[in-house]
Amino acid sequence: MSYLLKDLYSPAFYGKLTDALLLTVPAFDRDKFLKEIFIAEFESKELKERMKHTTNVIHRFFPENYNDTIEIIKKTIVELRKIGIGEDGLAFMSLPDYIETYGMDDFDTSVEALEFVTQFVSCEFAVRPFILKYGDKMMRRMQQWSLHESHKVRRLASEGSRPRLPWAMGIPFLKKDPGAVLPILENLKHDPAEYVRRSVANNLNDIAKDHPGIVLEIAKKWSGISPETDAIIKHGCRTLLKQGHPEILKHYGLNDHGMILKDFHLLTPDIRMGESLAFSFTIQNELLTEQKVRLEYAIYYKKQNGQHHKKVFKISERIYPAGMKVNILRKQKFVPITTRRFHLGNHRIAVIINGAEKQSSDFNLHA
Repeated sequence: MSYLLKDLYSPAFYGKLTDALLLTVPAFDRDKFLKEIFIAEFESKELKERMKHTTNVIHRFFPENYNDTIEIIKKTIVELRKIGIGEDGLAFMSLPDYIETYGMDDFDTSVEALEFVTQFVSCEFAVRPFILKYGDKMMRRMQQWSLHESHKVRRLASEGSRPRLPWAMGIPFLKKDPGAVLPILENLKHDPAEYVRRSVANNLNDIAKDHPGIVLEIAKKWSGISPETDAIIKHGCRTLLKQGHPEILKHYGLNDHGMILKDFHLLTPDIRMGESLAFSFTIQNELLTEQKVRLEYAIYYKKQNGQHHKKVFKISERIYPAGMKVNILRKQKFVPITTRRFHLGNHRIAVIINGAEKQSSDFNLHA
């Protein structure tokens, strides 16, 4: 039996949650709470719907005064920790969702609560409506968070301010001008926590999609400071690298001069859903000096409207000594996934050497 993410909201989860609420909510009625949770429609609700449903039910059992409810949330987290509930449990996203849903008009109380709660379960989604509503005021608070003693609060400063955070509401003014984000990233570029530094890289990658010049300047500025900053900018420039952006290729010393692609063969020109596209080729450095090579391939997936969408996949990045020749064999499975819908018909594959597309071939996907 396959496990569904929405099943995080299980009877076992609600048992642990109500164990804590019995200790923190005055006159809490566990049986009534569970009856309101497990309504007839519960099974048909997806993950986010179950989270929102849990938030709404909790609200009906909390005091009317918002400040009092926040104190209960804090005490509940303390009790959950006492009974051995680990941090970062996705099902507890209802707690930051509560702050987002009922606390938008109380900036000071809510922001202090987000700082506390994110150390138990990430508030990266819940903080975004506050950025939209309070703008620079919220961004100044997040800049303060970037200096916080807790790495989880520091990470919230970066992750919550990503202009294009996946699965979250967009922040149009940060897409247009990421200037308010840059001091946060500057504060975090030497962060001791890899968890935080990776968020910095992801934030840079978001910015690069709208403002490549800004990220290129940061890459030049941070390059060589430390292995950690080098890793940040490399990961933060991954979209620019996949796009073959000339300046980032130059920054990393990547050019296709002397690198020769030979014997490209599409081994499976016709495939069915569930099968693998297979291809092979040979790459050779014909220079008398070593060459750094970033080797990739792109698949131009057919879209519903008949046009194609390019997706780049990395094969390797390494040094090729003078004269070195390497044979490459790769396979790409065509199995339905939640993040990509495949359309039958003509697709295309291309081999890329240091940002330059070298050779391509069409293939057909059948049912």
